[in-house]
Formats: sequence, C-alpha cells, structure tokens
Amino acid sequence: MRTILRALDGVELWAVVKADGYGHGALDAARAALDEGAAALCVATVGEAIPLRAELPDVRILVMGPCEQLREAREVRLEVTVGAGPVPEGLPVHLKLDTGMGRWGYSELPSPGRDVVGLMTHLASADCDPDFTREQVERFRAATEALGSLTRHAANSAGALRFPEARFDAVRCGVALYGLSPFGVDPADDGLEPVLAWRSALAQVKRLAPGESTGYGRRFVAAAETWIGLVPVGYADGFRRDLTGTEVLVDGERRRAVGTVSMDTIAVELGGERPVGTPVTIVGDGLRLEEHARVAGTINYELACGIGNAARPARAERRVLDA
Repeated sequence: MRTILRALDGVELWAVVKADGYGHGALDAARAALDEGAAALCVATVGEAIPLRAELPDVRILVMGPCEQLREAREVRLEVTVGAGPVPEGLPVHLKLDTGMGRWGYSELPSPGRDVVGLMTHLASADCDPDFTREQVERFRAATEALGSLTRHAANSAGALRFPEARFDAVRCGVALYGLSPFGVDPADDGLEPVLAWRSALAQVKRLAPGESTGYGRRFVAAAETWIGLVPVGYADGFRRDLTGTEVLVDGERRRAVGTVSMDTIAVELGGERPVGTPVTIVGDGLRLEEHARVAGTINYELACGIGNAARPARAERRVLDA
C-alpha cells in the first residue's frame, strides 16, 4: 500500500479484494489496505461484498462484475458496475466502457443519470503492450472528458505502476497489493514485498535404491541411491500437478519436487538423509510465486487464488501476521 500510494502521488487507491483477497483473506487484506489509506474496496460479486459490509459498515465497496442482485446491493449499500442495458436506479452506479478489453462494458457510454457516480474501463495489456494501453487510455479520456465531474478510474496494478496517464481519479489495485508482480518478474523491481508465506515439513524420509520410483505413474525413477522427503501438501491444497520440477526450500536449501504431485503429497529430492520434521517452505523466504508460475506455465495470480480456494481448515493452519 505504501509503495503504491507513493507512486500515485495523491490519486485514490481502491483495494481489490475479490477471490478472497487473491487467496490471502479478503477481510484481513481489506483491513490492512484501509488502515494504510485505501479509499474503497473492489470485489467481483455481491456475495463477496456482503461479509465485508458486515464487518466494515462505513467503507465504499464497488462490485465490479455483472450484478443482478440489485435489491441486496441496495440493502447493504454497495456501488455497482453496469456495462450493458439500462442503468438501474436507487444505488450508486459506475458505467463501464469497453475500450479494448473485449469483455464487459458498453461500446458507447449512455447518458449518465442522477445515480451515476463513476466511469470506468479495464486495461487489457498494461503488463505487456504499452502502445495498446495508451490507445485504451486515450479512448477512455476522449469518451469521458465532458463528464469530468464523475470519478474516472481505469488503471489496474500494472497500469498504476507503469502508466501515470491511466491513473485519472482513482486506480483499482489488486495483485500488487499482495506484493506480487503484475509483470511476472521479481516484485522487488517495483519495490514490492510478497505478503504470503506457505510452509510445511518433511513428514517421512526414505531412501530409494536405483530403479525404485516414487508416486503415481513412476514418473521419477532413481538412477542412483536417492533420499526423498514426503511433504503433506498436494493439489487439493493448491500445489498443482504441473508444479512437478519446481523448487521448495528444505531447511533453507533449494530442492526439487519430483514425481507426480498427488492430492495430498509431494516428494522432494533431498540430496541426503534429513530428519522428519525438517521445515519446508513452499512460498516465502525468497522463494517467489512467480518462480512456481513459470514452471506451471501460468501466472502468480492463479497460484495465489488456488492456494486460498483449496485451503482445508482441518489440514492447514492459516495465520495472519502484523508486520
């Protein structure tokens, strides 16, 4: 929050806490962001907003996805996004213009009625295509210039960090708030520090003789005597099957995950015998989600959300630390 607010130089920051705060915990993330100066919260659905409203009665909350639950939105005092059809009445509305994302949004803005408080668009490629991003920004600027009394917002995390002209009156930051890079690089390049740590321990250690294997499908067969450690984490916990080959930290040392990732278990090549209970760090202590994402051929957003969505309270403990 502090890093991004310094870059914004007075522009409002709206914290995006959809998907349970990108897997980090929406309410905890919301409170931390608000404590540091966020002016509003953004979610995808009314269902995500309702529990936040129960704990945060006076905060602006914008529902960014299509909203059919207008009665519920009015009852809990939400702001809604409209990008097609008639503009509803009786609650604050943000009109969304499609400037090139090719997703939600009007092709042309309708005349704003009395309940319209904001105008918005969404950048398609602020992380990778500066020319098209500037085109989108200019389309939005031209379409909204005569409506300058309304709050205009366009920039996501990548837009906020790289394109000052996209900031307008407010920016909607998600992934960068969690210390994750919207560009898939080291977050420290933009002064960001990852929030999430994910830790486990060796639950069993065993020696494989040459020709012996571990895991389904015998995808890893020992060519020589090999010590492996079994970690009680698997794809049901958010450690995806396509993360075979990624590295984890075993007592601070980088070691490779080998064999097929199971629902509840991964195997790690140890390089020697280690005691049961040896700590294992899956994310944190310098091991970044961006690294795992490159192995899986995906983005850090998806992995972070997958960890949160797969959390099993009877199996894992979630701790919130105040830095």
